[in-house]
Amino acid sequence: MLLVDIVEAGNLSLAARNLKMSRANVSYRLRQIEHATGMQLFRRTTRRIEPTEVGLRLYAHGRRIRDEVLAAQESVNLLGRGLHGTVRLSLPTGFGEVVMSAWLLDFKRLYPDIALDVLFDNRVDDLLRQEVDVAVRVMAEPPEQLVAIDLARVRYVACASTGYADAQAMPTSLDELYTVPLITSKVEGREQRISASRGGERHDLALRPALASENFRFLREAVLAGLGVGVVPDYVVRQDIADGRVVTVLDDWRLSIYGTRMFLLRMPGRYETLAVRTLIDFIIERTRAWAAE
Repeated sequence: MLLVDIVEAGNLSLAARNLKMSRANVSYRLRQIEHATGMQLFRRTTRRIEPTEVGLRLYAHGRRIRDEVLAAQESVNLLGRGLHGTVRLSLPTGFGEVVMSAWLLDFKRLYPDIALDVLFDNRVDDLLRQEVDVAVRVMAEPPEQLVAIDLARVRYVACASTGYADAQAMPTSLDELYTVPLITSKVEGREQRISASRGGERHDLALRPALASENFRFLREAVLAGLGVGVVPDYVVRQDIADGRVVTVLDDWRLSIYGTRMFLLRMPGRYETLAVRTLIDFIIERTRAWAAE
């Protein structure tokens, strides 16, 4: 079990934090395992440890043993009780807050004994560090090291309030996005860019937002306040468009900032409790029904 935790953490320090042990204790116990097998199980570098061929074989056995133990514990715990457990879930700030929040409230009503620990975040590289069971992300392609389920397509729109559109010139070409006060989402740690495609034509443009934020509710309010032209996912302003409060432009272009596909992500090899599997099935069903509307 210790070897499984070390392999999945990738280094002794993270494994120690996950196990709530000291790094020295984890290192000592690893040496004891290697002494008992008489073989080297890991190659050590300054930042990571990589399992040897023998280490990988033992890891495969250890993972099956761990999953059987967890399944046995779950089976016993469920006797005489309803579905319960804890799920740590990471959602994108936009779709998570605007659309999925209501779904999760419905989930809690259906399964009151399943505890949800919900994070709102757009990063992917720290899913392991955060010990997340399930993540939903909008991106172009999912990371190769994660198990991904394609949920839906996400469409961005260029839009403005009807008041702004009546008073100001609206962009009729991509280049004119440079000439208007732009309201859009913030991409942490890299240059703000937008991809646009139409037929076989494709452009990648750097943006200079007048207002940028990861809070999509705030971006919607800024658009409704007539502060500029928004480039946001269509779900952010879908009802406002239907009610006539917001109009769109550049509709023949497919626009993207984070990407146009939404994925459910999880770590490979991590045991899925019944609570986790139930939530995954719920998210898939709700998202695909939403996409079909």
